[in-house]
Amino acid sequence: MVPVPVTLASIPSPSSGVVDIGPVAIHMYGLMLLLGIAAAITITGLRWRALGGDWDLVVRAAVWGVAWGIVGARLYHVATSWDELPDHWWGPFAVWRGGLGIWGGVVFGVVAGAVVVRRAGESVRLMLDAVAPALLVAQGIGRWGNWFNQELFGKPTSLPWGLEIDLDHRPAAYLGSSTFHPTFLYEFLYDLLAAGLLVLVGRRFRIRPPALFSLYVALYSFARIFEELLRVDPSHHVAGERVNFWVALGCCLAGLAFFVWWQFFRHETVAPRPRRRPEPRGPAMTVPKSRVRRTR
Repeated sequence: MVPVPVTLASIPSPSSGVVDIGPVAIHMYGLMLLLGIAAAITITGLRWRALGGDWDLVVRAAVWGVAWGIVGARLYHVATSWDELPDHWWGPFAVWRGGLGIWGGVVFGVVAGAVVVRRAGESVRLMLDAVAPALLVAQGIGRWGNWFNQELFGKPTSLPWGLEIDLDHRPAAYLGSSTFHPTFLYEFLYDLLAAGLLVLVGRRFRIRPPALFSLYVALYSFARIFEELLRVDPSHHVAGERVNFWVALGCCLAGLAFFVWWQFFRHETVAPRPRRRPEPRGPAMTVPKSRVRRTR
């Protein structure tokens, strides 16, 4: 008798990316984005507060950074994957169905947040280092939205942690395969480890802001290089590789080069500090002359 291969374990996928609670339909992709944003604001706020800053600036920068980040992320997806948009007038705006490019989101979001910080008279460089680990955590949480939508998975695999994908979500070339690499899970775990590494580096070594942010760019892009080699979703190719592979490679090299130059070769400058708000003082106190001692 010929033995039949048996899958010992696998990761199931939700049958739908929408959860109905009474008359309310909750799109889990959007919910994961909101959870990631909340985590990023919390982590950044704690780190900025530890540096002497205040929460108010973090919240104000987050409001504008998130808004413009979503715009930038969607514009990047539309520009690089225009043929994947829903064939309706609302197709370019359908973010609840996935399709946010992290590269555009980071660029637009960081620029918008930097404008807010700059206008407040605070250090943009220091804020960038404060937000770096938080962005990794947010991106890792956001990837769970891909799990709910059954999208952006990797090549077929028979590993015990293979991800089950419904037939109608599989690419035409892989209709005969049922389990795939769970790239969402790979990135989630990697992002958490990378965030922890950034925090450790910031505490153990004297980092010149915004070198920690450039290290974030390098670390995240490094993981995306290998993730792009695994993914099987439709993509435009350049020189035989996916567009995002080249973007990740370029960002990784640029982030690493900037980190080395800024940290080790750039001349030392005055370290930026957040401006501390003056502590409230009570009414002035006078000391009787009889109790004043003169010193020589």
